[in-house]
Amino acid sequence: MSHDHSSLFPEVLPAEPEKATLEGKNKFFGQWFFLGGETVLFASLFGTYLALKNSTAGGPSSEELFGLGLVFLMTMLLLTSSLTSVYAMYHMRNNDYKKMVLWLGITGLLGIGFLVCEIYEFAHYITEYGFSFQSSAFGSAFFALVGFHGGHVLFGICWLTTLLIRNAKRGLNLYNAPKFNTFSLFWHFIDVVWVFIFTVVYLMGKVG
Repeated sequence: MSHDHSSLFPEVLPAEPEKATLEGKNKFFGQWFFLGGETVLFASLFGTYLALKNSTAGGPSSEELFGLGLVFLMTMLLLTSSLTSVYAMYHMRNNDYKKMVLWLGITGLLGIGFLVCEIYEFAHYITEYGFSFQSSAFGSAFFALVGFHGGHVLFGICWLTTLLIRNAKRGLNLYNAPKFNTFSLFWHFIDVVWVFIFTVVYLMGKVG
C-alpha cells in the first residue's frame, strides 16, 4: 500500500536519498567491495597485456595497428558519458526525476556510441590486418583486456535500460535512488578503466 501512495504523492527525499536507508547504505558499500574485486581483475589483465604486447608472432605490432583518431573519439564519448552521469545524480539529489532520466538516457546513448566505435575498430583489425584473438599472444591479451572492458560497457547499458524501464512509472523514491546511484558508480569505474586502457594500450602502444 505504501508503494501506491508514493506513486501518487512523490516523496520529499532527503539530501542524499541513495544513502538514506540501511538498504541504500548496504548497496553503496557493497558496490565499492565489488569494484575492488573488479580492479584486481582488470589489473591482472593489464599485467598480462604488458607481458605479452611484444609477442606478435610475426603479425602487426601495436604501432602498425592503432590509429588514435577513432580511439580519441571513443575516449571523448565515454568521458562525456561520465559527466552526464554526474548531472543525472545531481538531479536525483534535487528530486528532479525527469531531468535525471534525461541525463541517464544521454549517458546510455553515449555508451552505445562508444560500443559501435569499438565493434568497428575490432572488425577493422580482423578484416584489414588479420589481427584477432587467435592470431598471437599479443592479440589474445589485447582482445581479452579491451573486449572485457567493452563487455562491461554493454552490461552497463543493459543495466541502465532495465532500471529506466522498471522505474518509468514509479518516479524517484528511497527504494530506487540507491539503484540509480549504484549504476552511476559502476559507470564511473568503467570510465576510469578506459582512461588506463587509452594510456597503457593505445598511447604507449603507438609510441612504442
